[in-house]
Amino acid sequence: MDSIKVSDCMSRQFVSFSPLTPVVEAAIALVKNELLGGPVVDEDGRLIGWISEQDCIGAVSQVAYYSQRVSVVEDVMSRVVTSVDGERNAMDLADDMKKQRRKVYPVVDASNRVLGVISRRHILKAMCALITKVEKEAHPPLSGKQTSNKPTTHF
Repeated sequence: MDSIKVSDCMSRQFVSFSPLTPVVEAAIALVKNELLGGPVVDEDGRLIGWISEQDCIGAVSQVAYYSQRVSVVEDVMSRVVTSVDGERNAMDLADDMKKQRRKVYPVVDASNRVLGVISRRHILKAMCALITKVEKEAHPPLSGKQTSNKPTTHF
């Protein structure tokens, strides 16, 4: 896993927001895309903040209760944002995520332009894929009936 970089497992599909986007529109985009949050960028795509579901909930409740659409993203966004470089080791970031309880980070280039986002799920998916690959190489399937201890999905 040491060879996996953040850029290998990050998502390049994300929703970004202008600081002047109404909070209700940002919340709708987060919900529609099943995201916990997203980067706030300037006109050049540089990271200037982060807006989360938690940031949105107060402003959206104002609209729900009082029909007041007054807040824009820059009013509620977090201005101090921890971002990561795509060249960073994904396992090191996973360790940081365990300590800091952060779920999602924007991934930026040297000019602070947002390239994507990385979440705990992205890293976990990469780790599971690596483990599966290593196990298949180390333990080829045996002939005959196999019993399974794999999880069963119920929907």
